[in-house]
Amino acid sequence: MSRKPVKGEYIETDTGNKVARKAILIGTQHIMLGGKTVIQAEAMIRGDLYRTAQSSSSSGSAPGSNTAVAIGRSFTYLPLRLGDQVFIGERSVVQAATIGSHVHIGSNVVIGEFAIIKDYVRILDGTIVPANMVIPSFSIVAGQPARVIGEVPEGGHEAFELRELYKTVGNNPQPLPV
Repeated sequence: MSRKPVKGEYIETDTGNKVARKAILIGTQHIMLGGKTVIQAEAMIRGDLYRTAQSSSSSGSAPGSNTAVAIGRSFTYLPLRLGDQVFIGERSVVQAATIGSHVHIGSNVVIGEFAIIKDYVRILDGTIVPANMVIPSFSIVAGQPARVIGEVPEGGHEAFELRELYKTVGNNPQPLPV
């Protein structure tokens, strides 16, 4: 009698991504993860966002032969790209267009539609990032609505590495060094 291996709390990919089984991913075909990304339990990642474009025609024009006319709106799904070493905290909602590398998103954060988050950004717990906001590199962000409240000091990005935090998450976590 053989036993099935016990499923862990996280799904771990070949590129080192760790996704909690209790995370909610919508539109997975449009979500592109870099390497060593961590998505905590109950976080929601939305890859189903799209922009609409209203069809238009100028007055007095007539369609030519072999012309297709679309009535209403057309839309295109936009991919959600996450860079390397991104950490998304519990119960956060991500609807961004792009998240750079070395980004730490705290717990209970809401990132609005089509926001762009550059590299080396820390978003503190409970922050609400409005739609279409661009957060510059090396920023510390907090508030409702989000505002840049500080900067990662020059040379401080090495201390910002998420490697130690990454090791504490997953099916075989290691304690943080004291």
